[in-house]
Amino acid sequence: MTKLLSMNRRNFLQTSAAGMFAGLAPGLLATRASAQAALTVGFIYVGPKDDYGYNQAHAEGAAAIKAMPGVTVVEEENVPETVDVQKTMESMINLDGAKLIFPTSFGYFDPHMLAMAAKYPDIQFRHCGGLWQKDKHPMNTGSYFGYIFQGQYLNGIAAGYATKSKKIGFVAAKPIPQVLQNINAFLLGARSVDPAITCQVIFTGEWSLAVKEAEATNALVDQGADVITCHVDSPKVVVQTAAGRGAFVCGYHANQSPLAPEKYLTGAEWAWGNVYSNFVKQAQAGQALPNFVRGGLKDGFVKMSALGSGVSDEARKKFEATKAEMMAGGFSVFKGPLKDNKGKQVIDGGKTYAEDAIELESMDYLVEGVVGSTA
Repeated sequence: MTKLLSMNRRNFLQTSAAGMFAGLAPGLLATRASAQAALTVGFIYVGPKDDYGYNQAHAEGAAAIKAMPGVTVVEEENVPETVDVQKTMESMINLDGAKLIFPTSFGYFDPHMLAMAAKYPDIQFRHCGGLWQKDKHPMNTGSYFGYIFQGQYLNGIAAGYATKSKKIGFVAAKPIPQVLQNINAFLLGARSVDPAITCQVIFTGEWSLAVKEAEATNALVDQGADVITCHVDSPKVVVQTAAGRGAFVCGYHANQSPLAPEKYLTGAEWAWGNVYSNFVKQAQAGQALPNFVRGGLKDGFVKMSALGSGVSDEARKKFEATKAEMMAGGFSVFKGPLKDNKGKQVIDGGKTYAEDAIELESMDYLVEGVVGSTA
């Protein structure tokens, strides 16, 4: 039994699950049935749990609920955004008895999670970042995300004070709305310090591609950028490459300060433990789970890495004052008048978007001052 459970669950489901369940002794079946009163929660990661980034942030969140009474956590890492994730979800449901599943990667949502939700209407699925719509998606599905662009704005403030060249850089995976929010917020934060600052962005096309991430980082430094941040699954390569070239870095997803202690200014981190704990408490209480969950700094969805030694006293003062405004709910990152980098006005003068404005979920532009293209 132990040997079978330790097998890769995707292969196991394909080759052995049916025979195993048929051969279970009645006593084991009874034990399994009684355990259903507790809650088994599944977490699926597209990369390794120790990637210093996206997957590690979610794994830290999963770790936070492991100590909750009655909760069993099952996890699988390195699951590609293919039909493999459907096999993993089926295994967690049929083999582990999972009733609540968090497929955390962007590409898991459609069609994979939606297909499993239709097949298993009694199981709850919640996806990180997907834009759940009531008139389009099953009620046993939903999405959660955080306004981490607030953290990237604060990163931008630190970068704005640290840059000498007035050029900062951003290594990004794909031009989806959440990534564009972060690029734009990073520059807007820097321009709140000095409106002359520009931000060069390079898209790698993949969430995790170390070679391209290193090449992009080197290219940004070669073009004069002296502060670098990113939105890729694992910032490790970007952080180490930038610091190795003498540039300052701002982190993302998790705390990367151990990778570049002298060059790490600060970082925008997730606080998924709070989010997952709330979902689990609601599920254990028999409550209907919300389908659309969002929150920012003040809600405990996002946090900031400690400020590093490269942050000046003046930068610390502005950073902390802006963060306090965000925590109080009185600060808008995106407000007009604002043009995109093609000269089109995208936010009219006098218009202010709160962090929870649904319009931001469909952002499709780069703001003025960002050097790069979404195409």
